[in-house]
Amino acid sequence: MADCSVTNRPYISLILPAFNEAATIGKTVEEAIRYFSRRGWTYQIIVAADGEDATRDIVSKMAAVNPNLHVIGSRERLGKGRGIRMAVALATGEIIGYADADNKVPIEEFDKFEPCFAQEFDIAIGSRGLAQSTILRAQPWYRRVGSRTFAVVLHAIVGLREFVDTQCGFKFFRRGVAQKIFAAQQIDGYMFDIEVLAMAQRLGCRVAQIPVVWRDDGDSRLQLVRGNLQNGRDLFRIRASLRSLDRSEQTIAAKGAAQG
Repeated sequence: MADCSVTNRPYISLILPAFNEAATIGKTVEEAIRYFSRRGWTYQIIVAADGEDATRDIVSKMAAVNPNLHVIGSRERLGKGRGIRMAVALATGEIIGYADADNKVPIEEFDKFEPCFAQEFDIAIGSRGLAQSTILRAQPWYRRVGSRTFAVVLHAIVGLREFVDTQCGFKFFRRGVAQKIFAAQQIDGYMFDIEVLAMAQRLGCRVAQIPVVWRDDGDSRLQLVRGNLQNGRDLFRIRASLRSLDRSEQTIAAKGAAQG
């Protein structure tokens, strides 16, 4: 699976979305490089970094001596969803995925994910909610309560009952699947994960849910009230976009039937 000599594409493209992660990004990138090198895989790492700190400068200096490393982004906070969407458009790997820039899930956890693609899964996503998952540092109680409430609302509006954990930032896709989904994906903020999984479900993709080792970083930058209001609006946008996707797929099917 990892032999890309025919296509000359890297085996894996890893996207690291970041917002003011100067304190952690260097270590995260170095750990990913060591891991891919140890496994003998060709790789591409794209850091999609928004914010006014030194994150982009740090990665740019690393990229000057490593052509497999790239950085994009803006001083303005454009959103995690937009950053990953832009990075997917640049990614060339046979497998394309993303992980948190602060290393909430160790990159070595990908060892559990790689066999899924040999088993004909289209997507493999990390889950903190499975029996075999390991939580090294739990979220504060109010975030856990909020997550359970959010799950109820999510299922009512979008209908993703089959996924135990939609928000874990450790997801990997076959190249063609990633390109198709992210070409149509529109949500810029945190709800982009919901949109991606809802589209995958609509398109009939095979999705593996993998238990991961995870730890909370105590990020206090998430704005619970204002953020949740925006998240609620985005959920309704996702429901509307899914209807549009359904119509598009029906049109394609109808044209195919007519031509056949």
